[in-house]
Amino acid sequence: MTSQQIDVVVVGAGQAGVAISEHLGAAGIPHVVLERDRIAERWRSERWDSLVANGPAWHDRFPGMEFPDTQPDGFAGKEDVAAYFTAYAEKIGAPVRTGVEVTGVRRHDGRPGFQVDTSEGSWDARYVVAATGPFQRPVIPPIVPDDAVALQIHSSGYKNPRQLPDGGVLVVGAGSSGVQIAEELRLAGREVHLSVGPHDRPPRSYRGRDFCWWLGVLGMWDAETPPQGAEHVTIAVSGARGGHTVDFRALAAGGVTLVGLTSTFDDGVLHFAPDLVENVEQGDRTHLALLDAADAYVERNGLDLPEEPEARVRRPDPDCMTDPVEQLDLAAQGISSIIWATGFATDHGWLDVDAFDERGRPEHRRGVSREPGVYFLGLPWLSRRGSSFIWGVWHDAKHVADHIAIQRGYLTYGSGGADGLRAHSTTEPRATTDLHAVAAGRPEVAR
Repeated sequence: MTSQQIDVVVVGAGQAGVAISEHLGAAGIPHVVLERDRIAERWRSERWDSLVANGPAWHDRFPGMEFPDTQPDGFAGKEDVAAYFTAYAEKIGAPVRTGVEVTGVRRHDGRPGFQVDTSEGSWDARYVVAATGPFQRPVIPPIVPDDAVALQIHSSGYKNPRQLPDGGVLVVGAGSSGVQIAEELRLAGREVHLSVGPHDRPPRSYRGRDFCWWLGVLGMWDAETPPQGAEHVTIAVSGARGGHTVDFRALAAGGVTLVGLTSTFDDGVLHFAPDLVENVEQGDRTHLALLDAADAYVERNGLDLPEEPEARVRRPDPDCMTDPVEQLDLAAQGISSIIWATGFATDHGWLDVDAFDERGRPEHRRGVSREPGVYFLGLPWLSRRGSSFIWGVWHDAKHVADHIAIQRGYLTYGSGGADGLRAHSTTEPRATTDLHAVAAGRPEVAR
């Protein structure tokens, strides 16, 4: 089958793929977005039924469109988020091809560009953007044998309490997913144990402002690297039921039994690290640190925001913290299900290029790979703390599109196609030496 030619192949039509398509289209760069399922598929089929976005609708969106059915301070449901990206792709005319799986990408020999193999033939592309994001392969630690309980699933496979067999549930992982699932199960009448590891615990809101606002005005979204030793620390925050601050002591008061980090399994007994109290108290410290920073900002800028002393009130430690459970006989306790809210790993096995370190992690600078012509988008900390959020990926995509535009300008200088690839669109702007105009998405200036 003859290869189709295009300047840019974007792999993935989630938030990252739609974002980069907008910027490439604005710069007049011919491209195609290949998606193996539907637009924003993971929001549709790989999340639980009651999931909502963790940021308010005024914040977690692209600049060009608001959520139509969610109030600005509300939290969009997962179907609303998927519908948002579908509508956005239609709004910008994104050239998305769904149901097309990319099976391999490799660099051409002796000429620029890449061969992109798919389930529907191949593409000859000068540039490739891996916009598949960080949630590609669910991670379940090999701790508990499959036959130890009736059901073990990753949080991406959990839908609702009715899905689980009768009996108690152990939820492993106390980030946003684990906390919300544990709370939902407890409200449904299940006996729930929650394994709590290291985490940050910001306030949902403070002094009348959502924590997303506080991270913005305090400059924390712009941090370029995570604190040393906290590269993989989870964030315990919730938009569920209108949004509320996660409080592990409150969860315990509501009937959830807290345990430490899940460590080993032996002869039907699951063992937990003796770190529950430290993990909860460390989360308290991050909570209070943000309150302190917010108070200082209010005073420094003379803002009229109401004080909120109750945000610093700490409930008494529950029994499960004063006398921690360090081992659990699953059968004796009646636990029939384990839900592993233990995150994801990236999977770039289809990308056969020199763009990864010895551990298989993408090597890049703000999404620009060490392999010329290959780009990454949607990864945590791609350029800053906000990179994996909806609004953050849009701004990262602008940088990647600008870089592609500048490189195209160099390659077409003086010859109209130094890379051997012909222009594939009659509307493509003619290249000139005004590379900055092209990069800024103003092709009319460069003509």
